[in-house]
Amino acid sequence: MTFSTKRVFAILNKDYKDVSRNLYVNTTVFLPLIMAVLLSRLDAVNIDTYFLVINMAFILVSTYVQSSLIAEEKEKKTLRGLMLSPASTTEIFFGKSLLSFIGTSGIVLLSILIMDYSPNNALIVAFALFLSVIFYLGVGTLIGLLTKSVMEASVAIMPALGIFTLSPLVSPFIEKYPVLKITEYLPNIQLIDLAKQVETGAAFAEVWPNLGIILLWSIAIYTMCGYLYKKNMVDD
Repeated sequence: MTFSTKRVFAILNKDYKDVSRNLYVNTTVFLPLIMAVLLSRLDAVNIDTYFLVINMAFILVSTYVQSSLIAEEKEKKTLRGLMLSPASTTEIFFGKSLLSFIGTSGIVLLSILIMDYSPNNALIVAFALFLSVIFYLGVGTLIGLLTKSVMEASVAIMPALGIFTLSPLVSPFIEKYPVLKITEYLPNIQLIDLAKQVETGAAFAEVWPNLGIILLWSIAIYTMCGYLYKKNMVDD
């Protein structure tokens, strides 16, 4: 089956109409911008500050919007119909992720402009941000497939919100509690570490381990999504 952009954009158009009617989702996605405006007024804004906002945007836009879109399909009992439609699995995954991807890209770019973040190597940081968006979309898809309604998805996202926005705060305690060292392998921590290395002049050769770890997280998440997607085809 050939990849149909027409079917992908039909899914995008439907998702846009669904999201535009959801006031709670619409207001939530603007929280990172509000945070960016507030933090940009601080005297000392550093990499940790920039990526507090960027990681928040990933969770509240990529993951939350994505999980809501998938969960809403399950709530309305339309997901199975979509699965049985002429659209392929790739077209469905791509189409269902496109609105969240566009929204995330816009919010992250605006946040960066508001905070006046200018990395030493924009290409490396942009590539890392792209990989991160893919990962967080996968987390949203996974949560959407695991939940049965938008309300359930709104609750289920809370642990992810805590892990991926607050985990940088545990760094000072790693020496005292070595078990916390595992948090250093989280994709959001890898992204922050990569950004800090870039500021010291690191090139792709120095940051490929960070990119590789984010990529491995993405592969793991989408493997789980693929399994749950097939399970939903049978169960629903």
